[in-house]
Amino acid sequence: MKDATDYALALKNGTLSIDEVLKIIVQKAQVNKELNAFIHDFDIDGAKRDYKKTKDGIFGGLPVPLKILGQNKAGWPATSASRIFKDAKASKSNNYVKALQKSGLTPFGQTNVPEFGFKNITDPTLYGPSRNPWNLSHSPGGSSGGAAAAVAAGIFPLAGASDGGGSIRIPASFSGLIGLKPTRGTIPTGPDSWRDWQGAAINFALTISMRDTEKLFYSMRGQHPAAPYQAPQSEWERRPLKNKLKIAYTTTSPVGSKVSPDAKKAVADAVVFLEKLGHEVVEINYPLDGHRLISDYYKMNGAETAAMFADIEQGIGRAVTKEDMEPMTWGIYQAGLKTPAAKYVATLQNWDRAAFVMEELFKNYDLFLTPTTAYSAPKIDAKLQSEVIFQKLAQAEELNEIQADELVYEMFEKSLALSPFTQLANLTGEPAISLPTFITPAGLPLGIQFMAAKGREDLLFQIGKIFESEGQFRLPKAYQNEAF
Repeated sequence: MKDATDYALALKNGTLSIDEVLKIIVQKAQVNKELNAFIHDFDIDGAKRDYKKTKDGIFGGLPVPLKILGQNKAGWPATSASRIFKDAKASKSNNYVKALQKSGLTPFGQTNVPEFGFKNITDPTLYGPSRNPWNLSHSPGGSSGGAAAAVAAGIFPLAGASDGGGSIRIPASFSGLIGLKPTRGTIPTGPDSWRDWQGAAINFALTISMRDTEKLFYSMRGQHPAAPYQAPQSEWERRPLKNKLKIAYTTTSPVGSKVSPDAKKAVADAVVFLEKLGHEVVEINYPLDGHRLISDYYKMNGAETAAMFADIEQGIGRAVTKEDMEPMTWGIYQAGLKTPAAKYVATLQNWDRAAFVMEELFKNYDLFLTPTTAYSAPKIDAKLQSEVIFQKLAQAEELNEIQADELVYEMFEKSLALSPFTQLANLTGEPAISLPTFITPAGLPLGIQFMAAKGREDLLFQIGKIFESEGQFRLPKAYQNEAF
């Protein structure tokens, strides 16, 4: 397996030139005709120019794609996969992209996402659906679905991704990759957007090795005086590894939905594996009211969307209409317009209470294990919303606050049943990682998720390395060949 670190070494010692690496990537990307992972052609000359600025970083100037949502590079398309922004270009590079370049990664290509990243699958009207390299009839997940497809296909060993409710971890689970969502406040934000869904959303990457994951994290993390969220100082400490970890686990959905036998078995196999190595693994009840949490998540999502469109309206000089956006976006927007400020503040207070409960849990346990997703990847044509729901969405502006909230919950119900475990870490700000440890009888990957206390990425790296070093990872077949 050749990961980003291998490519970086080859670039640094001259085994491979940047021209050769770009040629390899472009050749591998021929499969994009089937995957639809990228939203436009590669700019080879631009990458060569950027390489001169990035080659001295720890990743040696390795080309990697950016997500076409929240990862702005000056002069590049900045559409967020929305028709209203279909011709938009970024006026400047944001701090995440600058940090990525400082780490020695050269932006090369942009990956597909659902409109504004609102879904756990990737099927925007603007670009069409991305497909999963494991099985082209299935989705690679979302919202970092194009990034997941690009990495799972072996085109890139690392790709920019972001996570506002599981958008790194869900595609990692569906596509057989490593997906880390770092602690809130660890990865650079700004200068246009500092809060990113009140800290729930964070940029990072999809990867195929723990050393790449850890190296990228420690090279990118940073504190900016203007950032409203700062990670606890424990995040900056290097702690000695514990010989014996105490791990809580559950396979019960926090919202009472069904969890597939495959997802339960993925966790059960992990429990047996960990116990054989001498770690203490304890089954617990889900520690929080999942229905309350997801309702609070939707409240935030709606309010933030309403604020976003208020800014958009100022920029375009007119009111937005339902014709400017996809039906689900319209529904979220209308619910946000009807959310009173007092209720929005109350949701954030509920997040803080949830964070307290989880931090208390982590006083007794090092890690919390669940399935990453309750099922493997859905088919591209899966009906996650009914025609009745779309009819309601078309008239969402006519609903009152309660009706609009109910519609949002209803339209996400089937999607949430696929991935009910990931949102918690976004709301509490704690780090979580999806590890690729299981293949279903149907031949599709399914991840397991570990959460840790704020600032304890070191424990997530430790557990990931345990599974990786013991041969427990089930990576895409593209990484079973040792040759470049």
